[in-house]
Amino acid sequence: MMFSGSLKVPASTANLGPGFDSIGLAFNLYLTVDVKQAEEWAFSHESDLLAGLPEDDRHLIAVVAKKTAALRGVEMTPVEAVLKSEIPLARGLGSSAAAIAAGIEIADRFANLGLSDEEKLNIGDQFEGHPDNIGASLFGGMVCGVSLGEHAELLTLPAPDVDLVALVPPYELKTEDARNALPDSFSRKDAVLASAVSNMLVAAFMQHDYETAGRMMERDVFHEPYRAALIKEFHPARTLAKSLGAYATVISGAGPTVLTLAPRGKGESIAAAFREQFSDCDVLQLNVEANGPVWQ
Repeated sequence: MMFSGSLKVPASTANLGPGFDSIGLAFNLYLTVDVKQAEEWAFSHESDLLAGLPEDDRHLIAVVAKKTAALRGVEMTPVEAVLKSEIPLARGLGSSAAAIAAGIEIADRFANLGLSDEEKLNIGDQFEGHPDNIGASLFGGMVCGVSLGEHAELLTLPAPDVDLVALVPPYELKTEDARNALPDSFSRKDAVLASAVSNMLVAAFMQHDYETAGRMMERDVFHEPYRAALIKEFHPARTLAKSLGAYATVISGAGPTVLTLAPRGKGESIAAAFREQFSDCDVLQLNVEANGPVWQ
C-alpha cells in the first residue's frame, strides 16, 4: 500500500526582542507539502518563493527525514513531494524551521516511527541549534525553550491577544551573516541586564500585560543593537509604528523582517502606513497560529 498525504506547517518568528534563541511564535503563513511514497526522492516547487531549491535528496526536507529515521534505526522510504509556500526564504520568518518540522513529520508518518513530542523537539533542535522557531512550527502558539545540548526543554506560553504586522524587506539576510554581527561575549553587567529583561518579557506575557511586554521587547541587549545596522527599515518602522500606538517593533528572528505587535484593531492602520512609507517591502497582517503541523 502506498502512503500519501498533504502536510501544512506554520511559519514562525523568534526572539521577540530579548527572548534570544528562546521565544518563538507561530503564525498563519504556511509551507504545504503534498507527499507520497516513491521509488526515488523528488521535489517540485509550485511557489516562486521556493525557486532554486534542490529537487532530489539534497533537499532539506529529505535530509531531515532520512536523519530522523536513521536516529531510530529505520531506513527512510523515498518520497515524491510537491511544495507550496507562503513563507519568504531567509527573511527571519522560520522558513528553514518549517522545512525541518515537515521532514520530521514526514519521517514519523512514512517510516512509522511513532515519535513523541519530546523526540520531535529534540531532533528539530539538533538541526536548528535552538528550540524557538522549530518549537513554534512543531507545536503552534507561543513557546519558550532552551537548548541544553543533547536535549531541549520547551513550555507553551499563552498566545498573545495582539495584532501582528510583518514588514518584509526585498533582500535576504542569511542567519550566518546576522550571527556574525554579534559580539563573541558580553560583560557580566550586560548579561545580567539582558536576562532580566527577557525574564520580565515572559512574566508580562504570562499576565497578558502587553504594555510591559512591549517595553521589554524594545530593550534587547543580545542582538538587536548589532543587527539593526543591517536592516535599514528597522528604526524608521519602529518610530512609525510607535506613533500609531504599537506595543513594540522588533527584528523577526535574525531579520531582515521587522515585526510589530499592536493592540487589537490597530494593525490595519500600521500596515497601511508601512505600505505607504516602505513601498518596496511586503507588508503582512498576521494572526497567531495555535496548531503545529496538520495532515490533511
